[in-house]
Amino acid sequence: MIQSLGSIDFKLFMCKTKMDTASGNKKYDNKMSLSVDPGICGFTCTVTATQTNKRAVRVDIIESKCQQIQLLSQGLSGEISLKQLFLPLTRNPVYLAAEKAGCHSTCTLPAAILKAVEAAMGMALPKTVSIVFGTPENEKGSTDGK
Repeated sequence: MIQSLGSIDFKLFMCKTKMDTASGNKKYDNKMSLSVDPGICGFTCTVTATQTNKRAVRVDIIESKCQQIQLLSQGLSGEISLKQLFLPLTRNPVYLAAEKAGCHSTCTLPAAILKAVEAAMGMALPKTVSIVFGTPENEKGSTDGK
């Protein structure tokens, strides 16, 4: 049997830009919501990415009982800019916050956060992501590596 390690489901709430009639400036209403099931730990959560301007997104992590994810959420106060989105992992603010929060190195949440930011900015289309254990030779799969 093929066993899923975890999955990330995207839900697009709004994806539009409007003019703010009072100021005449563009108002960004792009908002992405992801349900993240990271796998065996069972600490599911919801990630919301809201575009705040042309090149920045605010991230909120809600509904997680994982202490490390709660610390990660606190470490992500502020916005993630377009420039920061594409920084290498060793300098990326999401992965740096995950490291500081003590997240497990294989936690899928940092990647999910960046996927949400990318989609909220309109840089990628929202599509469900998954990691599935199994082998091409054995469609039934195995979780014990045999």
